[in-house]
Amino acid sequence: MSEYETIRVEYDGSIAHITLDSPSRFNSLTMSMADELLTVITDLSDDPSVRCLTLTGNSEAFCSGADLTAFDGDASDAPRLRRLASTLHDSVIQLHQAETPIVTGINAVAAGAGVGVALSGDLVVMNEDASIEFAYPRIGLTGDGGATFLLPRLVGLRRAKEIALLDEPIGADHAVSLGLVTESVPADEFEQHLHDVAQRLADGPTVALSATKRLLTESFDRDLAQQLADETNTIAQAAQTEDYQRGYEAFFGDDDPEFVGR
Repeated sequence: MSEYETIRVEYDGSIAHITLDSPSRFNSLTMSMADELLTVITDLSDDPSVRCLTLTGNSEAFCSGADLTAFDGDASDAPRLRRLASTLHDSVIQLHQAETPIVTGINAVAAGAGVGVALSGDLVVMNEDASIEFAYPRIGLTGDGGATFLLPRLVGLRRAKEIALLDEPIGADHAVSLGLVTESVPADEFEQHLHDVAQRLADGPTVALSATKRLLTESFDRDLAQQLADETNTIAQAAQTEDYQRGYEAFFGDDDPEFVGR
């Protein structure tokens, strides 16, 4: 994989760790970062050797939203915002459609465009010192990055409106209680725990895990009969994998299964 200017990619076995690392203040989203994120997510999602992805930010922030220094603060910004949002949205779609399990790690503040990206993980681990901030009302803009899609699905419409309209920072414990994130982790344990969660997924039956997350996501757009039909087809397909054979043999044996992701 090529080198990037705003993103770091590090491999640990079958895990690919992605770090948003913009030179802009508070790790804000530049056009370069949006372009590179789309490339990285697309490439890694199609890499059969990668069985889990993590996505976090550098030491300053997860992502504090768009880099406002690139704008003029008037109507001339509309084309720039349209291009930035469109590219970011392609990345968010890739995150949601990726077959590879994804764990996002909110290491510090996730604001504006960073909110949608941070909440797009299948599992979301949050540093106890971090915060989530909708932020758009502060500059008179509306939400993007998938935030207005994810918030009502995660916390309900009434609570989503409260988060978006009142724009109060949300700490880690509150985010857990709302259902925004999976868990809050002490700062000194954050990086190791993020890796441990990813390792657990990477060691699992990743074909079945990927199919399961797809079933859960697509259930919102179906009625019961459609969902049951897809469950039938999917479980029959899963029975044809090597991981199913390994799991079946281990069920009747003494050792835990060693899944291989196929």
